[in-house]
Order: sequence, then C-alpha cells, then structure tokens
Amino acid sequence: MTPCGIPAGCFLKKMNRYIKIFLLSLIIVVASGLAALFIFPEMRSAEDPAEGYAAVSGDEFMPTVSAPVVSLETIMDVSDNSASENTVSADVAEGPKPGEEGNPALTMEMRLPAPHGMGDELYVSTAGAVTGEKESYTLCFAGDVLFDPGYAIYANYQRQGSVLEKCISEDLLEIMRSEDFMMINNEFPYSERGAALEGKTYTFRAKPASVSLLGEMGVDAVSVANNHAYDFGGDAFLDTLDTLEEAEIPHVGGGRNLEEASRPLYVYAGDDKIAIIAASQIERYGTPHSKGATEDGAGILRSYPDIDPTLDAIKKAKEEGAYVILFIHWGTENETAADWAQNEQLPKFIDAGVDCIIGGHPHILQGISYVEGVPVIYSLGNFWFNSKTIDTGMVELEWADGGVKNIRFIPCRQSGCGVKLLHDSEAQALISYMQSLSPNVNIDAEGYITAK
Repeated sequence: MTPCGIPAGCFLKKMNRYIKIFLLSLIIVVASGLAALFIFPEMRSAEDPAEGYAAVSGDEFMPTVSAPVVSLETIMDVSDNSASENTVSADVAEGPKPGEEGNPALTMEMRLPAPHGMGDELYVSTAGAVTGEKESYTLCFAGDVLFDPGYAIYANYQRQGSVLEKCISEDLLEIMRSEDFMMINNEFPYSERGAALEGKTYTFRAKPASVSLLGEMGVDAVSVANNHAYDFGGDAFLDTLDTLEEAEIPHVGGGRNLEEASRPLYVYAGDDKIAIIAASQIERYGTPHSKGATEDGAGILRSYPDIDPTLDAIKKAKEEGAYVILFIHWGTENETAADWAQNEQLPKFIDAGVDCIIGGHPHILQGISYVEGVPVIYSLGNFWFNSKTIDTGMVELEWADGGVKNIRFIPCRQSGCGVKLLHDSEAQALISYMQSLSPNVNIDAEGYITAK
C-alpha cells in the first residue's frame, strides 16, 4: 500500500499512464516548435505595422495593354574628375534578341565609380539593334518590390520553382519587358553582411544573386531612396550599390557620397533629355535609421529634414535642359490622402522645376493630380512586396514630339504572393476607385489621365 492507501500496483499503473501522457505531450510540443522554427518563417508576410488592405473590387478582366516597340538610350551622369575608364560588354538576356519582334532595341550607357577597385571609373555599355524610325517612347514606373527570402514573396517564388511567370502574370510581364524604360523601387539591400539595425521593427535583406530577377522582370533601373535600403548598415548598403552596378542596373537616390546619391539618371529619348532623380523623406524624426548621404559618407538622398540637396539636383538637371522626373518615397502608410510633409514639400519641388512626380511608400495607392500643370502620382503602393491582397498599378509615360504625350495608369493587383494585370470589370473598378481619389483629373476607361 502507498501512504495514501492506494495499492502499489495501481499506483505504478497510474504513474506509467501519467508518464506516457507527459511524454506524448512533450513530443507534440517539440514537433510544433520545430514546425514553427522551420516552416512558418517562410510564410511570414513582409508587413509594416500600419500596412492595410486597399479597396479591392471587381472580378473580371480587361483586354491586354500593349506598348510601342521602339529604342531608348539611358545614361547615368558622372563627375568629370575620373582618371580612367574600363569598358565592359553586357550579356544579352535570354529571350528575343534586341531588335527582334517582342523586344525593343535598348541601348544603355552609364558611368559609375568602379566597385572593388577596378580603376577610378567603370564605364558600361550595352548596345542593341535599332528597330527603325523612333516616333515615341515609353517610360514605366511601378512601386515596391521585396526579394528577402525570409518573407512571403521570395519564399513563394522559390516554392514555385523560381519560375517568375508563376508569380507575375504573363500578360503583365509582357508589358514590363516591352516598355522602353522600366523602373521600380528596390525596397531592400543586396548583401550577406551587416546586422539588422537596432530598434527597427522590420528589416529586409536579399541575397546578391537575386538581383538577376530585375532583368528577368524587364526592369532597367531602380530607386534605392527608401527607408529599407540601409536596414543592415553601411557595408550592406555599399554591397547593394556594387551588386546593382555589377548587374548593370542603374540606381538612383543613393550613393557612396552625396554627389553620387543626388546624381540623376539621364534617359535620352531620341534627342530629348529626361532626368530621373530619386529621394526619400521617410523616417521623419531626429535620427533616422535610413542614413542620408553626406559629402564623404554613403547613404540615400534624403529630402527631409533638409530638402535643399533634392532641390539642387532638380535645378541642376533643369539647367541642363532636361525634363525632370522625381521618384520620391513619401506619405503615410495606409493613408490614401496626402500628408502634411507631402503637401509641404510638393510646391517646393515644383518651384525648383520638377516636371513630373511619382511617389511611393504608403504601401497602397494614393490619388493623381495636376498641380500648377505638373502631374503628381502620389503613391503607386506595393507592386510585388507581400502576401496581402491590395490594388496596385504602374504608370506609363509616352514620350513623343519632345514631351510627354500621354500618361496612363495600368491597373494591377497584388494577391497570394503574386501580382497580375487586371482586365474588364476588375480593371474598370480599380480605375473608378482611382478616379474617386483623383477629383481634379479625368481617367478614362483605358487608364489615360488628363487634367480637368
């Protein structure tokens, strides 16, 4: 008998049963922990705290949008004190060769400080065949992308066998690849160095090899002027610049010093000169995590709190006879209306001579307006960034006869870790929604935007 009066045999049987229950529970807990450790991180959604769902409506499709097939030349400007140049020929991407049907001839030139000590200056030239008389050109812009393997977008891309067409609809890819110039916001660094910045809730980083996705998407240039390019510190930021340059993807809005960060990307449409400048006003507090470039220090081009470097870049490009596009990171997350800082800085950009403003950062779409004759696309939102279902889109500028002939909103939707082109009633619903956000413009059924 036990001290409690229970027969010893019964007591041992009960103890054995309790031990078995305990061991079974322990196995379940350990298995659940391992699942959380190895499976769930891949499923994380790259979300900022204030990110929300944009209005989504409609359920059918619109006819595929096509773009003119023409030639374009891009040049990234440099300082004049370079001592030497190296010439590098780029490989032509897989698919139709330049000049063939389905692939416009693209001639790209850029001059950049050489990475890894390859001389004082690196000169890169990629030449394509000319497709004939050039009457118009298209320049297209989209919002945020994220290639961090710890978050949903890239994890899903890998689960899909790294087949891009399973993540971005084929008709949307066709448009992106056929644009004469395609630009997105690169919302992360490419690096395997550094540590996540202390005190920052969300930090992103991608493997340098994933930069090849940009070319596969049809992207010709990126902005690094955002609040995540510096997430893993200075070394990772420098790795990002090197990675993009080695991949021959021009970047704007960041550099090894302020001169480089404020340098425009010059795009030549025939004899016409177009300057693209990128800047960020996000992290509007005393000591932002996203370090601003200085005279001798690497970082992004910040327009807040000091707007002057951005204004100076606009004025200089304007003095050189360029049509100036500002690709800016601004606004408040999950807010469809422009905030105080957007409204405060917008007239200053216009006074400096900017000709077109294209914004991002709020993670959702904001409205479109004409302010003193300047088209302002306040926010394109996420493009291929997280697992949330949100409306998004691209803005296409058609350049002809020395100026912008047409501006078009191309309706898209991010959903299920992918992004697709919208058609028919879905497209019309989103265009109607954009019209509701944009009271002083007209947006027709095909997405063409005109001032009222």
